[in-house]
Amino acid sequence: MTGVTQGTWGCAPPPGPILGQKNVKTPIPPLQAPRGGGVRGVGETAPGQGCTVPLSGRGLSGRAVHAGRCSPSPTSLPQRVRGRRRELDYISQQAPRPPRRGRGGASPGRSGAAMAAEWSVVLLTCQRGGCVSAFQRELEARRLRGGLGPRPPPLLLAVEDPWARLGSGGATLNALLVAAEHLSARAGCTVVTSDVLREARILILHMGRDFSFDDCGRAFTCLPVEEPGALAEALVCNLDSLLGTMTHRLCVGSPPGVWVCSTDMLLTVPSAPGIVWDGFQGVRVIAVPGSQMYARNHGVYLTDEQGLVHDIIYKGTEAQIRQCAGPDGAVPLVCGVVFFSSDAAEQLLATHVIPPLDACTYMGLDSGAPPIQLSLFFDIVLCMARGMTEEDFVKGGGDASARNARSVLWTALRAFPLSMACIPDASYDYMTMSASDHIRSLTLLPGSASHLRFSKTAHSHVDRPCLLEDGSSVTNCLLEGAVRLAAGSVIQHCHLQGPLEIGPGCLLSGLAVGSSPALQGCPLRDIVLQGHHVRLRDLPCRVFTLTGRLDDWQSPAEEATYLNVPWAEFFHRTGIREGDLWDAETPRRSRCLLSARLFPVLHACEALGLDDVLWLLAPAAAAGKRLACWRTAWRMSWQELLPCLDKAAELGARRALFFLQGQRKVRAVLLGHRDSSLLPLTRSAVHEGYHEAMLGTLDEVASMAGDVGIAARALACIAEVLGCMARGEGGLRSGPAANREWASAFGRLESGDIAGGVRELAAERQKWMSRPALLVRAARHYEGAEQILVRQAVMSSCQFVTVGQAELPPLGHWVQVACPARLDLSGGWSDTPPITYEHGGAVVDVAVLVDGCRPIGARVRRISEPELRLVSLGGTSRSEAVAELVCRELEHLQDYCQPHAPGALLKAAFICTQVVQFPSQKPLQAQLMESFGGGFEVHTWSKLPHGSGLGTSSILAGAVMASLYRAAGKAASTESLIHAVLHLEQRLTTGGGWQDQVGGLVPGIKIGRSKAQLPLRVEVEKILVPDSFTQTLNNHLLLVYTGKTRLARNLLQDVVRNWYARLPSTVQNADALVSNAEECAQALRQGTGQLQHPQHRSGHERFLCGGCGM
Repeated sequence: MTGVTQGTWGCAPPPGPILGQKNVKTPIPPLQAPRGGGVRGVGETAPGQGCTVPLSGRGLSGRAVHAGRCSPSPTSLPQRVRGRRRELDYISQQAPRPPRRGRGGASPGRSGAAMAAEWSVVLLTCQRGGCVSAFQRELEARRLRGGLGPRPPPLLLAVEDPWARLGSGGATLNALLVAAEHLSARAGCTVVTSDVLREARILILHMGRDFSFDDCGRAFTCLPVEEPGALAEALVCNLDSLLGTMTHRLCVGSPPGVWVCSTDMLLTVPSAPGIVWDGFQGVRVIAVPGSQMYARNHGVYLTDEQGLVHDIIYKGTEAQIRQCAGPDGAVPLVCGVVFFSSDAAEQLLATHVIPPLDACTYMGLDSGAPPIQLSLFFDIVLCMARGMTEEDFVKGGGDASARNARSVLWTALRAFPLSMACIPDASYDYMTMSASDHIRSLTLLPGSASHLRFSKTAHSHVDRPCLLEDGSSVTNCLLEGAVRLAAGSVIQHCHLQGPLEIGPGCLLSGLAVGSSPALQGCPLRDIVLQGHHVRLRDLPCRVFTLTGRLDDWQSPAEEATYLNVPWAEFFHRTGIREGDLWDAETPRRSRCLLSARLFPVLHACEALGLDDVLWLLAPAAAAGKRLACWRTAWRMSWQELLPCLDKAAELGARRALFFLQGQRKVRAVLLGHRDSSLLPLTRSAVHEGYHEAMLGTLDEVASMAGDVGIAARALACIAEVLGCMARGEGGLRSGPAANREWASAFGRLESGDIAGGVRELAAERQKWMSRPALLVRAARHYEGAEQILVRQAVMSSCQFVTVGQAELPPLGHWVQVACPARLDLSGGWSDTPPITYEHGGAVVDVAVLVDGCRPIGARVRRISEPELRLVSLGGTSRSEAVAELVCRELEHLQDYCQPHAPGALLKAAFICTQVVQFPSQKPLQAQLMESFGGGFEVHTWSKLPHGSGLGTSSILAGAVMASLYRAAGKAASTESLIHAVLHLEQRLTTGGGWQDQVGGLVPGIKIGRSKAQLPLRVEVEKILVPDSFTQTLNNHLLLVYTGKTRLARNLLQDVVRNWYARLPSTVQNADALVSNAEECAQALRQGTGQLQHPQHRSGHERFLCGGCGM
């Protein structure tokens, strides 16, 4: 109940019980409303609301309504209904069956922001001839990128209106029929049945009429918004905002039924709208609180004491509007959103077979029915208002067809209660035909209740962002060079090159890079300049339009302006005459900007461009040079251009520009070492068919970067593209990556020829693109190539390995090293390459004894035989051998880089300490005899289970290398050993970090650190703690073995993949790991013991490694 307005608005006197319905006190949930009082646009007239309004757009054509008066009309159903065979029960003159009660509907407590409505069908209606296939593609794109909730609807349908002027009500009925037909087919029915509506949740979105400032309509008007948390990066349109509002906010918890929503407004709803659905029945309209001043040009609801709608008042008098106000003076504005319960939806659907309402559907068109125009609010919804009588309602229908339609609707729907929900803190902004309003809506931040956050630059590459003033807006643009944009101006879908200066009050849209020379030096202030894709029959062309911010489209020329000056002044300056713009027979009151043939389309002798409209801004002296060309061109008015706009081409051009600036983003992010995720852009590129462009850009960056770190990240991004292309099929991303077909490319990378290796990888990639299984395998090999470069980056740490000479021990003398295990107190995984050198790492470790002894050890001695004896003992140095391997040839060492191969770690240790040169032309036995007079015997042991997570393998590597160095007559410091183990693990291909060897080779408690730079260097600081704290720690440490094992290499693949994806949450967790480690170290120094709770600490680590614990 919290936040829901119940009976607090101005109330009308109760008119008595509704027909066939008891007086029920219904809660009033809050909502929002579109200016113009209808879902399908402004201009639909409400009966009896104190003014005469000519209907346009989607009202009933030709009607004019006078306050308090309705013309008489017949109320009986047409005779031709009788005897007609129908698959659906249609509404007769009898009262409908009472609504079913108590079905569906979540309690208010369940309507949280984390939940989402699960749609059965989402429909987008568009005008006849409105490129329905292009809009269907847009819906499917939103399904692919996750814009329709966690469980996208099985049916997404773009529905074309059967008639040119159908009206919002007719479009609703037609869409409802289409939805029912598809649901019936999916249910296995052979005819349309209304039963499929009973448990269905349907969303109908109406695109409405054309919009002067966006060729694709208000629904596809782009907002200056980026969504960092989105699965796929994409332009955010008003349609996306409304889908998010309806799916995740407004409709959560509602019972089965049909939601209808206009797309002609910017709607803002709080995350918990507080609508109560318990026991709901009938129809509910949504309203938002607004001022009485705003309501003068819009629709408002008048409700009674029970919260039921008494009337809908459109452009009412001050007294009528005041009657609707609540205690705070606000009024409930109509916002274009209506909910029909499944019962009401069934009854509405049944009318589609009854003349004249059958003409609202495509079936009526196919049956030859005469067209009819129907309003959602003032024909369908209004009949359920309690203050409306049947006589007044039917008589308000205008012509006989409209009156008959209203009679059918009254009979079908009158029994259903019509309640209102007015959402506190909600707002809506109707998208008017005013350029000033449109610019304002794109440059002002939305309210705090909005789920969107506007940004100055959205999905744009701007070379000089400092030239964009606060209060300006750039969306889906590529601005190269010095492009200065003043506050209060908007640029969308443009590729421009500076130097350019755009003054305040401007809207530029749809301009390609070729338009830049014409704009340079041109004074732009308070103008709207747009480039349009137009199709004249089969001829595509580009047309430019130019208007002023203050111009009115429909006012007569004598009273209006063009380019913000009176028409007379414009004519005088340019030499243009009225006869150039309007035919002589055009009435003077009809001569307006909308019908003025101002805009050149084609010319017989020359190509047209932006210059051919920009001259209209020029002073009189310059204008004369262009007038003759302008007069000889074929020109069209905006009114004539509207039906020729190629919406599919416009959407395609926006898409192409989006990915063009996306390619610039890829370069900037990779070359600038930015912690920005490219994964959402990658997903979009794959969904939209731009993967080849993305791959080409990544190839280019990897080839030319000259930095192994950048090149490695670029190859990881290519792997992500290939993985996305597999679309979840083809197997697991992790797997082998040693196919011989890729060996040549890998060899080039290993040799340091990055550019050549990338070229060979790209050539090989083309052979693996045909099916998901090959794509996944190719992705694995790109990750393998990336690891080659990561290894090269990490092996830069070799310069910090200093090995001196020492006395060579005698033959048979054992050199033994025993090490403790390590516990990671904080910061684990921040030491993992490439995180450790791209972000910087910090880990707090403590060296621990297990059961009072050092559990990990190795011993080495020289032997007379020129061979390598590799012996693995049981749990201690005194245990029996459990595995033994003898290597006498270099070939026996060639599997050193395969972690599962017998003795791989020990083989790698011999190679990395350079005791053995591999590869080499000199045989192993010869190397051993020349350098050491014999071979070596190595014993290793560990009391810890394999895969225990206590750093066993890295610490063991350190123990082996330390003893091997000494046995070979060499000496290495602890710092050198730490970096030597890094080198070894890269050669071993386990790819580990440095925290394990720091923890096991350096005694006590310490913090290891690495900076975000190459070469990679690890610095260790011992943490001195009070003796009492050490004793307390010893007394409270208990090691419990769970029996679960893991190989670090498998986890590292996930960690590295997550890091290269650079999702914001991953970067935040990496930041937290380092800061937590520093806080932990400080707490230890103080000896307070106030360390982080292990669950809190390890949460960041689990996140990085995909949910695996430490």
